[in-house]
Amino acid sequence: MAKKGNRIIISLKCSVCNSKNYTVTKNRINTQEKLELKKFCPHCKKATAHNETKIV
Repeated sequence: MAKKGNRIIISLKCSVCNSKNYTVTKNRINTQEKLELKKFCPHCKKATAHNETKIV
């Protein structure tokens, strides 16, 4: 697997229904705190806060 430098792949989990809906990359040097984005959850059928989790 090719190394992409300082970028890591993370998944975003819905804070309401706890389903993992999105995978994104983030720069681990510029953004050291956990990511929280407001995204659309297809299970809840509304825009909710999604928090960063590990990909297992």
